[in-house]
Amino acid sequence: MKTIETKTYNIHFNLSAYKHINNFIEESNPSSIFILVDQNTHELCLPHLMSEISTSKTIEIIEIEAGEINKTIETCVGVWNVLSELGADRKSLLINLGGGVITDMGGFVASTFKRGINFINVPTTLLSMVDASVGGKTGVDLGTLKNQIGVINNPEMVIIDSTYLKTLAQNEMRSGLAEMLKHGLIQDRMYWDKFKDLSLLNLEHLDQLIHESIQIKKHVVDIDPRENGLRKTLNYGHTLGHAIESYYLSDPNKTDLLHGEAVAIGMILASYISTKLSGLSDAENTEIKEVINNIYDFVKIDEADYEPIMDLLKFDKKNSHGNINFVLLTAIGDTKIDCLVSNELIIEALNYYNNSN
Repeated sequence: MKTIETKTYNIHFNLSAYKHINNFIEESNPSSIFILVDQNTHELCLPHLMSEISTSKTIEIIEIEAGEINKTIETCVGVWNVLSELGADRKSLLINLGGGVITDMGGFVASTFKRGINFINVPTTLLSMVDASVGGKTGVDLGTLKNQIGVINNPEMVIIDSTYLKTLAQNEMRSGLAEMLKHGLIQDRMYWDKFKDLSLLNLEHLDQLIHESIQIKKHVVDIDPRENGLRKTLNYGHTLGHAIESYYLSDPNKTDLLHGEAVAIGMILASYISTKLSGLSDAENTEIKEVINNIYDFVKIDEADYEPIMDLLKFDKKNSHGNINFVLLTAIGDTKIDCLVSNELIIEALNYYNNSN
């Protein structure tokens, strides 16, 4: 699989990728090496990574608890303290081995420790491979509010090794598919079409789809690295998706939704809203709904939850000047940004989703 070159770093694929880590360690000669894991990637992924890294330097392992609930500044403080206690300095290297929580938070930890140390991301989930691998977004949640604190800072490289996907549960795989579906919807009708029938999907096909998905996001980020225009389209489905995800995380009576599960709901909602405001055809809206519903379990959203979900929209990072900005579709593969949507239409979309199964 061919290396993808961004403007500031490279994304390497599968087993041949590890030679790039080894070359980087040899050439940069870090003063110390740390690997950030959670308890899942410590057990399931770290042995494979360690077998591929060739260095005489001592490697220290820092483990945190798994899960979005631990993506907090308090966890970062713990990691910063461990780095200090173990003698990390400005020439240290942090390798982040895990899903989006680890790569987002590990990138933020590295970007702020000693005003910035080098880091490498090795994403282990499908979601983190196609989403967190490009763009340099790092950060943590503020309570249950997603990604409110962070910086944009790029790693030295990213390693995409689909071997790690064998450790994932099916719901985690489906969570990652949501971002891939989104990439097709916002940029590439032909790419979207490849997800209409997943029955023939094998690991080789998945490798190619991952590569294409990363290429799509890279194209967007290269044009607009600071999210002033085109990069906003990557938030399709995320405005309501993040609000739903945050609400389900905050309510002890709800079962937490994975990021991709919430975004899948958000994409159906945004698709319906697009038929009302940006010209998406009813036929394409129906197609989007059916493809997504064929992949994801239906989650009924109680009417009593509508208002608290909408209240969370005011924390969305795309908002400006008091306006809640949506990304909508004009057609599959084409978008419109900075769209204002009334509460009445959001409620209409939620009702549509609840009746869509």
